[in-house]
Amino acid sequence: MRARLTHTLSYRYSGPVLLGPHRFCLKPRGHGFQRLVNFRLTLSPEPASLFPLMAASGDEIVKARFEGSTDHFTIQAVSEVVTEQAPDLAVALEANEPKLPYPVGQLNGDLVGSLAGWLPGGQHDPAAVDLAQDALMGSDQQALMFLDQLVEIIQDRVKYTQRHLGPAWPAGRTLKERVGSCRDLAMLMIEACRCVGLPARFVSGYHLVEPKPKHYDLHAWAEVYLPGAGWRGFDPSGRGLVDDRYIILATSSKPHLTAAVTGSFAADSPAMVESTLEWTINADLIDGDPMAGA
Repeated sequence: MRARLTHTLSYRYSGPVLLGPHRFCLKPRGHGFQRLVNFRLTLSPEPASLFPLMAASGDEIVKARFEGSTDHFTIQAVSEVVTEQAPDLAVALEANEPKLPYPVGQLNGDLVGSLAGWLPGGQHDPAAVDLAQDALMGSDQQALMFLDQLVEIIQDRVKYTQRHLGPAWPAGRTLKERVGSCRDLAMLMIEACRCVGLPARFVSGYHLVEPKPKHYDLHAWAEVYLPGAGWRGFDPSGRGLVDDRYIILATSSKPHLTAAVTGSFAADSPAMVESTLEWTINADLIDGDPMAGA
């Protein structure tokens, strides 16, 4: 699939403000099952300095610093991306499907951060442990069957709803509320996977659903590391295993590090300043050879 995306965010302030440093996770991933053909980030006002950096996850993010005051802040990211369907998991694993719980000692040490529990000491949320145990039942300790059952159980117990404000909820709250946004369901799956030794991380990006909706929104799902097959995406608020209609912006073991825009502002006068935000995401599929120009 080849797509062109335009993501625009417009902040307005009731008075002059000084923009603090900002961090942008708006550049689609350019490796793996996704290729970035071109990308342009436009900021108004223009920053005093703008530079990319490579995050711990391997994704490229952009940082900016500003000078002077402004009463507006507009961010526009225009991308052209080519995605491809990942190889079938059963074929990729070649009959060597991981048995669960997977021994942590057999994993590459780089993956440890994607196994940590949600509680302050790194322990797993008891609600996530119970959920993982339920998904293990009847899976014969096979990873793929466990993941299928986990998605099914999450969708049975939690009703998906949109929620634009606030961080992702922990597993216990989502299960108690029995309702959650895509990021809440993603965290629920991530925590349950970590309980059985499967590294998992949070993904922010776009899902170009069919039929095309009136308005697109940012989407969140999980990536699970399967020894022998690598990182693979699963969407508990969708159909489970992701396909080529998912476009990745950023991944992290900590959800807040994937936020599209992170930054601050301070009033340029003693008066109280209020801000408003309007945003749009437009996406169009491009006809022709999907690999042309990639």
